[in-house]
Amino acid sequence: MNTTRIFAAFVSIACAILFALSGCQTNSKTLNPAHQSICADLPRHYQCPRTDGTIQIDGRIDESAWQNAQWSTRFVDIQGDEFPTPPYQTRFKMLWDDRYLYIAAFLQDPHVWATLSKHDQIVFHDNDFEFFIDPNGDGENYYEVEINALGTIFDLFLVKRYLDGGPALHDWNMKGMYSAVHIDGTINNARDFDRGWSVEFAVPWFAFGNTAGSPLPPRTDDTWRMNFSRVQWQHRIDQGRYVKVPDTPEDNWVWSPQGEINMHLPDRWGYVHFRTK
Repeated sequence: MNTTRIFAAFVSIACAILFALSGCQTNSKTLNPAHQSICADLPRHYQCPRTDGTIQIDGRIDESAWQNAQWSTRFVDIQGDEFPTPPYQTRFKMLWDDRYLYIAAFLQDPHVWATLSKHDQIVFHDNDFEFFIDPNGDGENYYEVEINALGTIFDLFLVKRYLDGGPALHDWNMKGMYSAVHIDGTINNARDFDRGWSVEFAVPWFAFGNTAGSPLPPRTDDTWRMNFSRVQWQHRIDQGRYVKVPDTPEDNWVWSPQGEINMHLPDRWGYVHFRTK
């Protein structure tokens, strides 16, 4: 290798190190220092492509349009990458067009079960999938939607964080949203093993109303703050039925780690970038 190539390689490596260190310094202001590993807990990024395809909301994620969307990185423990890797994989995809934000996810699970069936029951008392959206990233006026394997929805609007006094408006509904669940196996059947369950959402832009603080639909290259969570409870089988293990806390697995067990810290959510095809 000649002198010029050696110098170029040195400059490239030095720039990469400086970039990484600057990112870690920025993130250290938001994440719990006790739960940091070098750059591992930086907020995640997702490139959300625009689609012209037709998507049927049936929970199956099999339309050709979904082939143009990348899977997210695998979910990790809510406290960070240095905590144990979740035993079951969870990933999501997103698309958008002039009418809807499309969200899909697959949750690997050998035992798919759910009990709650009424809208706005506290769905995370079952195993669930959740998404959180703060369009303008100011940490206020943000949205949360939860769904279980029965397709039961719990949706709410938060004026500000719980730490800042909330309130959380449980009677708020994500108007016009379509959602569906597909079970790859059999739900609530403790006698067999399942592959998992998948979900699909079509969230209309008008559902955000005048509280988004951001253009609706987004403009190309706009960025929103979002995060995704999976709540998983340990269970045992009692007389052929799934039963939660008593006095055992739930596991919380997320796309972009929070640094502590608290999803309601919007400044630690990931970044979703709206792109053209």
